[in-house]
Amino acid sequence: MAQRPYTKEDLDALCAWDTPTICNALEIVVPARRSHGFTVRRFDVAFPSMAPICGPARTGTIRAAHPSGRTKEMDRAARIGWYEYVAEHDLPVIVALQDLDDVPGTGAFWGEVNTNVHKGLGALGCVSNGSFRDLDMIAPEFQLLGVVNPSHAFVHIVDWGRPVSIHGMNVQHDEIIHADRHGAVTIPAEAVKQLPAAIDLLTRKEAVILEMAKRPDFDIAKLREALAKSDDIH
Repeated sequence: MAQRPYTKEDLDALCAWDTPTICNALEIVVPARRSHGFTVRRFDVAFPSMAPICGPARTGTIRAAHPSGRTKEMDRAARIGWYEYVAEHDLPVIVALQDLDDVPGTGAFWGEVNTNVHKGLGALGCVSNGSFRDLDMIAPEFQLLGVVNPSHAFVHIVDWGRPVSIHGMNVQHDEIIHADRHGAVTIPAEAVKQLPAAIDLLTRKEAVILEMAKRPDFDIAKLREALAKSDDIH
């Protein structure tokens, strides 16, 4: 396995910040990523108060509107193949699962069984344009971003390990995902270690403005002063 430019500890550290903060820091570290690399539609979230998750992606595609057309044995083999793929890692992973149906979310892949299975295989959660159900029986602390739907219809695995697109966020196998109740963003591997310093800079620059804005004598003149001070922080 090629040497990674980050460690598990680096990824765990990024969970101290929400996903919007990660997006802000990426604007400094990787300016070309300012307009893409993140989800652009709202999700239902299984655990809105849960801390962010961060890990390498396991990518897959599903359909549910119609039967797969495969034999029962072929469907079982595809499902086992998917599970084997998810389990092949040395870091906790995040599933990026694209629903290919014309109406994504027609059938829920995620529920009591699959959340517990995937958690047991070392996954932290999933970001999907598809759906989930069994809200009271989802594996604890297994985060899900998707849509809520009561039926699994004919849901089946189509493929895995290939690039997918989730609400405008393109994801490749092993690409780092950071996700929370706001949505998700991908992080270039070489940017992981640079983000904490960028977040520290942004926090210091914003603190000057926020402190001034909360003063009882705050006005446009004070705002101009705060913005000038913020610009001088490097």
